[in-house]
Amino acid sequence: MSKILKEFKEFALRGNVIDMAVGLIIGAAFGTIVKSLVNDVLMPPIGLLLGGVDFANLFLLLKPGDPVGPYSSLAEAQAAGAVTVNYGVFINNVINFIIVAWVVFLLVRAINQMHKKEVEKPAAPTTKECPYCFTTIPIKATRCPNCTSELT
Repeated sequence: MSKILKEFKEFALRGNVIDMAVGLIIGAAFGTIVKSLVNDVLMPPIGLLLGGVDFANLFLLLKPGDPVGPYSSLAEAQAAGAVTVNYGVFINNVINFIIVAWVVFLLVRAINQMHKKEVEKPAAPTTKECPYCFTTIPIKATRCPNCTSELT
């Protein structure tokens, strides 16, 4: 049994697993921020522009509950036990996804550009051209091996 615990400890303490765990925690926190951005900042003005519509309360009633509606909000319909299609919540979730996907795209793009800059750095030259015979020779050469000219 101790061998299994030892192997598990080695697995759990690897850098990759810890990095992944940190990424998941930060991702969950980021998801909460995006959800708040959509629900509390973006959707109220959009709803106001569309005539005071609260997207979270947009639903289609399939079967009334007890008491029978009309229901002024999704919470009221759910409390009555009504069967609803919550398309307003779906719209909010789609907007959440679009924002998260956009931010992830921007992050990946920035990381790729940073990586590209690292790769594109030109290597230090290892050869030079003899000014007399124009052949390629090592950069540290003091005499051309082809024309035997002395190089300064």
